[in-house]
Amino acid sequence: MTISTLTSALHRRTESDESSVTLAPADRRTRFIPWAVALALFLIYAFFTVRRHELLLTSGYDLGIFEQGVRGYAEGRGPIVELKGPSFNLLGDHFSPVLAALAPFYWIWPSAKTLLLAQSALVAVAAVPICRWALRGAGPATALVAGLGYGLSWGLASALGFDFHEITFAVPLIAFSVTALGERRWTAAALWAAPLVLVKEDLGITVAAVGAYILWRGDRRVGAATVVFGVGASLLELLVLLPAMSPGGSFAYWDNLSGGSGGRNLLTLPLDLVTPGEKVTTVLMLLAPTALLAARSPLLLVALPTLGWRLLSNNPAYWGTSYHYSAVLMPIVFIAFVDVLVKARERDGVLPRWLARAALPVSAAVTLALLPGFAFSQLFTLDLWRTPARVEAARSVLAAVPDDARVAASNRLVPQLTNRCEVIVFGWPQQWSSAEWIVVDEDQPMGWPLPPDKERQEVAAAKRGGYHVVRSDHGITLLQRTAGGPAATADTPAPGTPGAG
Repeated sequence: MTISTLTSALHRRTESDESSVTLAPADRRTRFIPWAVALALFLIYAFFTVRRHELLLTSGYDLGIFEQGVRGYAEGRGPIVELKGPSFNLLGDHFSPVLAALAPFYWIWPSAKTLLLAQSALVAVAAVPICRWALRGAGPATALVAGLGYGLSWGLASALGFDFHEITFAVPLIAFSVTALGERRWTAAALWAAPLVLVKEDLGITVAAVGAYILWRGDRRVGAATVVFGVGASLLELLVLLPAMSPGGSFAYWDNLSGGSGGRNLLTLPLDLVTPGEKVTTVLMLLAPTALLAARSPLLLVALPTLGWRLLSNNPAYWGTSYHYSAVLMPIVFIAFVDVLVKARERDGVLPRWLARAALPVSAAVTLALLPGFAFSQLFTLDLWRTPARVEAARSVLAAVPDDARVAASNRLVPQLTNRCEVIVFGWPQQWSSAEWIVVDEDQPMGWPLPPDKERQEVAAAKRGGYHVVRSDHGITLLQRTAGGPAATADTPAPGTPGAG
């Protein structure tokens, strides 16, 4: 080695050392970003969801259902949910034993708010792996845009604006797993994905998709084992465990995938994925906050199982952007976005330079542009920040219901009582006459499970058939069965749930 070569090498080493010394303070200043983003999101989610509950904007379907299930676990009875029917085992509806993990928190604070705060924490912490990978691979600006873009996305707004659901546990598991895929940490990806089989029966196929990606891009043994585990778990749950615990003796949602009475026509299958147009709109909406760049990442393949069953379902509720169905897709989409940006920074030519430069401001602009169209827009209205007199009146009326009473309540009033009473929805199940107490909102009926006019007729029938008014304030009416009076009867046909499944 010549003197000049050695000198050049030492000079490069010195420059490298100086660079690392120079960058260290910046690293110390930015390494907090993932947890800062997660904390900010948690505070937003917690205020938003708890405040909605305090304003009677949550419902029995679904927050009341899940609180009854968690309360059952906390009391050692198992997830028995009277809202779904007498002695209904929630594990026979969807296989979600992961809900038992909330029981210790429910011991400390037996309230629907416990579920809402847990959901806020779980969804918020999913931002950590997204931000962390973006920070390491593409810098703090990318970490902030991707993390906040995920956290304020329409898919999460729709989920958090519609009560609580078991899939909230899947969101961080998917985020950590798919990030590990992007970083080529195959065993970690498989281990993070594995608990998804305890969240919901269809997520075993998502585990298999993670395994298929590992099989394709990395460790074949880990990938093959993950595929077998995921597929096997879903089959076991769908064909054995759910039928064994379901009142009907089978999985209740097969009809949603049957294609209707005529069954599924394989020749029209490609067309079924894109018609009606609402399905295409949903896919574009998923990609839009990433400036469509997420479509360039192979990591998006992990989203295909969930997208597939939704688009092929004959239930229109699954096709659109409402409810909670897109929540598990949002971390995948934004991790795919980060994957593309990290690769663009590492290797020239992956993206045109103008597109790589424009990606972050476009992503931020689209996220902000979509906010007014979804539930997070309520954060910017006065209605969420003030308490109407009718809400105060409702709280006062509900306080008159004794603990452990059997109550038939309007859907919006159900989760205000499920922590201390045995509650059914007024009008669903149809045996509301089995309740000693009835509490309804006569001024602002929700329209589910009964149309407003029909609900008023049922309330009138209760008053004629053995119930008397105990209190009524701002339309919130509490009735009690008259001692010795005849029981009312209800012949209302059982309605369907609003997009359940």
